[in-house]
Amino acid sequence: MPGPGACGQRGAGSGLASHPHPAPQVGADSPIVCVSENSPNQGGKDAGTRQPLVILLGWGGCTDKNLAKYSAIYHKRGCIVIRYTAPWHMVFFSESLGIPSLRVLAQKLLELLFDYEVEKEPLLFHVFSNAGVMLYRYVLELLQTHRRFCHLRVVGTIFDSGPGDRNLVGSLRALAVILEHRPAALRLLLLVAFALVAILFHILLAPLTALFHTLFYDRLLDAASRWPELYLYSRADEVVLARDVERMVEARLAHRVPVRSVDFVSSAHVSHLRDYPTYYTSLCVNFMHSCVHC
Repeated sequence: MPGPGACGQRGAGSGLASHPHPAPQVGADSPIVCVSENSPNQGGKDAGTRQPLVILLGWGGCTDKNLAKYSAIYHKRGCIVIRYTAPWHMVFFSESLGIPSLRVLAQKLLELLFDYEVEKEPLLFHVFSNAGVMLYRYVLELLQTHRRFCHLRVVGTIFDSGPGDRNLVGSLRALAVILEHRPAALRLLLLVAFALVAILFHILLAPLTALFHTLFYDRLLDAASRWPELYLYSRADEVVLARDVERMVEARLAHRVPVRSVDFVSSAHVSHLRDYPTYYTSLCVNFMHSCVHC
């Protein structure tokens, strides 16, 4: 399996190591990892305070260009930002089959912090849709169980358009968007294959599947993490249902996790920044500041 690729410039005064790390070659179906940092004059009014390292976990099929718009929110405020998107076939097929391939990618992502010598920085996760949440689930498990990662300090997590529970129609909509530029016959074949896998493993054989693989949504309901969480969602979302996000919020509150949730009401799936740029940005920045200073 190809490892993550890294991209970015090393500016003077950055929080990264001064010696270079060569970037591995990244194939078309490989995860995307970009490390960006500030030059000394880019920190703005927040440059005097220690900002977290922000890790963006993208939604299924998103491009680095998509994530760069979110990266800019933090980059302008003096943060190092890592952008990472898992391959869509792992998200839709490996996870549906109960194959924990994303765990390997989660470990590579956390190891990247040590490669760049930023493992002592406070971490803020910004997670998009179920694809990002699936990867985040394994990050949480590694933080709890892996000796090398247990000392990493996470200060907060933002969930955008997720997490959602078992929603076959919503998942098919998301996969259809990812496959829209593929040949029609291949697109139909993959959609039918995914639907059959989902019905077989998560409906007909759900009790058996649960014996060896816990779904990400169920895992997060009782996650051991206790740092603050911000949920950004919309009742107009046709991929991840608002009631699933609200049920997660209630469960996390029951575990005494500091939680805030915002319903954008009319914006579509992962479209809250596009429709409400000023409000969305202020929510993320204010949450980041509250996590760093709490």
